[in-house]
Amino acid sequence: MEKKVQPRISVVMPVYNAGEYLAEAIDSILNQSYVDFEFIIIDDGSSDGTLSILQHYAENETRIKLISRHNKGLIFTLNEGVSIAQGDFIARMDQDDISLPKRFEKQLDFLINHPEHVAIGCLTTLIDSDGDIITPFGEWLTHDEIDKAHIQCIGGAIAHPSAMIRKDGLLKVGGYSEKYKDAEDIDLWLKLAEVGKLANLKERLFLYRQHVDSIGYTKRLSQLKSARRAVEKACDRRKLEYKESAEQEIELPTLVEIYCKWAWWALNSSNIATARKYAVKAFLKKPYDLTVCKLLVCSIRGY
Repeated sequence: MEKKVQPRISVVMPVYNAGEYLAEAIDSILNQSYVDFEFIIIDDGSSDGTLSILQHYAENETRIKLISRHNKGLIFTLNEGVSIAQGDFIARMDQDDISLPKRFEKQLDFLINHPEHVAIGCLTTLIDSDGDIITPFGEWLTHDEIDKAHIQCIGGAIAHPSAMIRKDGLLKVGGYSEKYKDAEDIDLWLKLAEVGKLANLKERLFLYRQHVDSIGYTKRLSQLKSARRAVEKACDRRKLEYKESAEQEIELPTLVEIYCKWAWWALNSSNIATARKYAVKAFLKKPYDLTVCKLLVCSIRGY
């Protein structure tokens, strides 16, 4: 009997009530220029039409390994995906983002040629629910830049779903921890930085979708508390002084505040159409606010 050759890369994508973006996310993985991978998709108890979409893809693509079961949560699902992965490299992916075609090829090449690195991300471009570009995102490239950001409790220095990680490194640090819900990625990067180096490719190979109902907006308080605890634990492991940031009451942003932020980001990146879209949305919600009116005028004139 011919011995089955294991794939080089295992893509791990947790899915829960994925909605309209799922097909685009899956297609972006299947259309990668590097093709030697298995695609582990775990349906974490979806209650909408997600499973039927996944089953259609699994029936027509041999690289997809589909698992469907009752809901167990994101962190459990991530660890489950890693535990069954056969590849030496774990490529993360989320259900609503888009990986550009050269992502796997370039990340794998980097890790092969830089054995001291345990994980590689890439710079990203933020898009909205319509797929319109908001702004380029990310400025951290080297290990020192990334680790410094994380130890200062700054998220996003590596966009989690854009990363490729050595499986042995993931297992060495114990995978994802349930102790840091909503900030499990920062905890992981801090632990991985203690066993190897981190980096981002300077190319923007990932479209990172922004939603008003994403964790970064709806669970900001929980996320920040978990991130601070992860940083404090990392300082303890590294025998560093933990510089606790001043505790302050952080309010969740309003819908208008989110629209304004996206509009300014888009305007400052010369994505004028996107800026105008969110300036108008903000104005319709709060037409008598002077800052909103200023934003609308700036977006109309284009600067």
